[in-house]
Amino acid sequence: MPGLRPIPHDRRGRRFVQLFVGLALYGLTASMLVLARLGLDPWDVLHQGLARTFGLQIGTWTVIVSVIVLLGWIPLRQRPGAGTLCNAVLVGVVMDIVLGAVHPPHALWARWALLIGGVAGNGIATGLYIGAGLGPGPRDGLSVGIAGRGHSMRVVRTTVEGTVLLAGFLLGGTVGLGTVTYAICIGPITHKTIPALAIARSANHGDLLGEVVRTKGQ
Repeated sequence: MPGLRPIPHDRRGRRFVQLFVGLALYGLTASMLVLARLGLDPWDVLHQGLARTFGLQIGTWTVIVSVIVLLGWIPLRQRPGAGTLCNAVLVGVVMDIVLGAVHPPHALWARWALLIGGVAGNGIATGLYIGAGLGPGPRDGLSVGIAGRGHSMRVVRTTVEGTVLLAGFLLGGTVGLGTVTYAICIGPITHKTIPALAIARSANHGDLLGEVVRTKGQ
């Protein structure tokens, strides 16, 4: 795999604090969607389906799939950042901790509260870790890399997530109103949070933010 993206020289402490807060919040909000049991985002449908079919926890599969996706960056010549590698590990670890400690509620209002809070919080978390300027997540980078080969981002994102969603559903992952809610809301939310939470506005950082905004919003 090509070498890591260089870490920006300015405000490194703040960048890493924001990165870790964002990744912890991402893992927490992803867990909220699992606990709501109303449907997951496409990648977590896959992770849950793998967990239900082959064992291991959903967070563990999140890490495993992240590593596999990162291997897919090699032929695309994508360069991961420090944040990319942290993302690949920490989100899944946080999910396993939360889901191991919290039991899913039965009341419908509580499940919807978890869903709405999870989607909104997930969008904020994405803005935090991308805004840190330390590299996109493995799945975002995969879509950007494929699109960079001359394909439409909209087509790439739809194809990748549609394939992942179908595979997860066939493996037993939960698809429902939460899946639709996530699909409709996450793009507009991250379109606002990514630039709003960006630490720097350098040319290279702006290019990266633009890539991920397009990935999330299309």
